[in-house]
Amino acid sequence: MKTVRLTVAEALAKYLAAQMIDIDGNKEQLFGASFAIFGHGNVTCFGQQLKNIEDKIPTWRGQNEQSMATAAIAYAKANQRRRIGIATSSIGPGATNMVTAAGIAHTNRLPLLLISGDAYVSRLPDPVLQQPENFEDPSITCNDTFKPLTRYWDRIVSPTQLMHTLPQAIDTMLDPATCGPVFIGLPQDIQGVAYDYPEVFFAEKVHRIRRPEPEMVVLEEAMDILVKARRPLIISGGGVHYSLATDELAAFAAKHNIPVVETIAGRATMLQDNPLNAGPIGVTGSNSANYMAAHADVVVAIGTRLQDFTTGSWSVFRNPEMRLVSINVARFDAVKHMSYPVLGDAKACMTKLSALLGDWRADQEWADTAKAQADEWKAQVYKRTHPQEGDLLPGLSSYAQVIGKLNTSMEPGDTILTAAGGLPAELAMNWQNYQIGKFDIEFGFSCMGYEIAGGWGAKMANPDHDVVVLVGDGSYMIQNSDIYSSVLTGHKMIVVVCDNGGFAVINKLQNNTGNESFNNLLSDCRRPDGELARVDFAKHAEAQGAISEKLTSIDEFDAAFARAKAADRTYVIVVDVDPVSPAAWSKCDCWWEVGLPEVTRNEDTARTVAEWEEGRRHQRPGV
Repeated sequence: MKTVRLTVAEALAKYLAAQMIDIDGNKEQLFGASFAIFGHGNVTCFGQQLKNIEDKIPTWRGQNEQSMATAAIAYAKANQRRRIGIATSSIGPGATNMVTAAGIAHTNRLPLLLISGDAYVSRLPDPVLQQPENFEDPSITCNDTFKPLTRYWDRIVSPTQLMHTLPQAIDTMLDPATCGPVFIGLPQDIQGVAYDYPEVFFAEKVHRIRRPEPEMVVLEEAMDILVKARRPLIISGGGVHYSLATDELAAFAAKHNIPVVETIAGRATMLQDNPLNAGPIGVTGSNSANYMAAHADVVVAIGTRLQDFTTGSWSVFRNPEMRLVSINVARFDAVKHMSYPVLGDAKACMTKLSALLGDWRADQEWADTAKAQADEWKAQVYKRTHPQEGDLLPGLSSYAQVIGKLNTSMEPGDTILTAAGGLPAELAMNWQNYQIGKFDIEFGFSCMGYEIAGGWGAKMANPDHDVVVLVGDGSYMIQNSDIYSSVLTGHKMIVVVCDNGGFAVINKLQNNTGNESFNNLLSDCRRPDGELARVDFAKHAEAQGAISEKLTSIDEFDAAFARAKAADRTYVIVVDVDPVSPAAWSKCDCWWEVGLPEVTRNEDTARTVAEWEEGRRHQRPGV
């Protein structure tokens, strides 16, 4: 067997560059982007090797390890999990900065390859710079913090390990059932160790995404459950996107006349003008979808883990006899919540289940109910996006107004993206799907700071169309440096900053649970007396190289957005948003469990707790 002598760092880079993926018959690099901040733990060996393969895998420099790993996640999501981003850091804080990003990828079932430097295996120079020592176990380093937040974790202590761990790591990220982040630790003294690797290990490999087939006996049982339904309902999750099964979803629903509701991750799996699309479900959803869920007797959940914002903490299903059929590639997600699990790919399952169902169709009256309910929701969306004079504080706008403007101004191919705070609910509640996909709300981990970094990564995956980032002032302050990254690297995006003067959605939760405003809005924070200092976001963005403007009225939005579309680099639009008026917040009829005190000290809190407990009577037990 022919061999080639390479260092660990050379072998790692060479192997990654040899990985390809088949996308619609076209062969592309599996790893389409690398993000790096170099330090003493990764620059001397691995950094040089990234430069040597940059003709295949371009490396982009971020400003913060968390944000560049976040950009890699958004890149993978925009590529529907078919291309993967790499993020590499030095040891110590560079590595631990990426732990939050690992949480995002793990929660949202998204692939991410994290490669960090590590302490010396020899331990001769210990303790090295940025090495916090564990008093009981010297083998533990900062990198062990990734273990609970990754699907596959390894520390390379011998060159031969690469031949085992790299195929396993890549298969973990590509298998729809295990898809998630992978971590590889590279001790500084191991990166430069050489070994005679078999040449065949570096042969080009073309990957394809698996489509696990369901067992026929399981599908037949699911069919038996469904044909007995009088009011069946489909919940469409993010797995429908990743399976590339949106056409199959529309065809399945149409053939069998079954209404569809969407989770946050499943938004834009079906066009809004489809008469069977009953809207978004759950706490951040619509009364129409929640009405359908409350009356459904069979629910078919496709590609969703059914988190509490989807199910209203399991209160949204009001029929005590409701049967749940869960179609999912992941066993862990399929078997939850007393479901009848169908393990398999969404596209394969819908196609085969439809064939078994034959000409069976749900009652037209139920489908008519879905359309009537959805029409009422759309009318409510119009009212929210067109508030009347006096609904809002003078001179301020609402999230819904901004979303309504974007919904009519964005062009086919453009992507809308947001995360955390009040914007995920507002976008999920008010967006009207005019195209399939091109929609990203990070609400699995609900990570503040995802927005701008995610927009940078999403733009890399959509170079020919605009990515529009919706971000609140709170998230902007947490992580904004990738405005500069996007200018530096030439990945133009449009950033709309909705400034409501603090963490307004949490202030709203405080007030809605009978508590006083405290430490969320800037005006309620501990600070010196006198004028409240406010950030000039337009000037701040301009200082990072972006073009920016601050609106004095929402009436100026359309013209500003047109200027942003025409701009040659990242463009930031700042809008002042009402934080407190009732009309400033969209809402729907859905209970959500939050921790409230058993013992209350005032009437307001006591009343709120009593109302909350009243909602609990609909909660489905044993889930």
